[in-house]
Amino acid sequence: MEQLTFELAPIEPPSFANFLAGPNVEAVTALRQLARGDVRETGILVWGATGSGRTHLLHAVVAAADTLPSATYYPGPASAPAEPPVAGALVAIDDVEDADPEAQGRLFTLYNRLQATGGRLLAAAGAPPGRLRLRDDLRTRLGWGLVYELMPLADADKPAALAHYAQERGFRLADDVIAYLLAHGRRDMTALLATLAALDRYSLAAKRPITVPLLRKWLQREFALPSPDE
Repeated sequence: MEQLTFELAPIEPPSFANFLAGPNVEAVTALRQLARGDVRETGILVWGATGSGRTHLLHAVVAAADTLPSATYYPGPASAPAEPPVAGALVAIDDVEDADPEAQGRLFTLYNRLQATGGRLLAAAGAPPGRLRLRDDLRTRLGWGLVYELMPLADADKPAALAHYAQERGFRLADDVIAYLLAHGRRDMTALLATLAALDRYSLAAKRPITVPLLRKWLQREFALPSPDE
């Protein structure tokens, strides 16, 4: 055990598997359908506050869209094209509210071209279509399709969500482990899920179940937390 070197697992690539839907089940269901090509609308807009999972879900859709002719993620409208790469393409664009006049023109053209060629536009924003500071015709098109507000997972819902996530990965988290983790670790879900993946690896390497003593030892070593006697 003394020679066991543990490295915190890197953040896993965004996917549907490591996104806790919480109050966003309807939106996640629609996005899964989009990735399979089962959505009839040309556009889907997801919006929400920082930390609601907008970027994660755009990446997850693109990663899952392996049966579509093309699926591409763009971090912002400045990098998005005016023409889809192929017919039936899926184009995911983050932070559409940041589009300057030139980019808004490209987005308007892109939407029309996707509509004409059977493609799909997945956009993310920090506000609903009616509050986006975009030209009227583009804002109208973004609101034509499916629109979902993404809600961050409330602190009160995190214990049940973490227990469910652990169960899906094939291990069990006791209530006291979850309480200790929430009290001593970062509380954003990206960090919490990365921590659970790391703990799973650690417990397998140590051949010990995840308990509070094991978690305490790991946190003290990885994050230089004081021991209970300090």
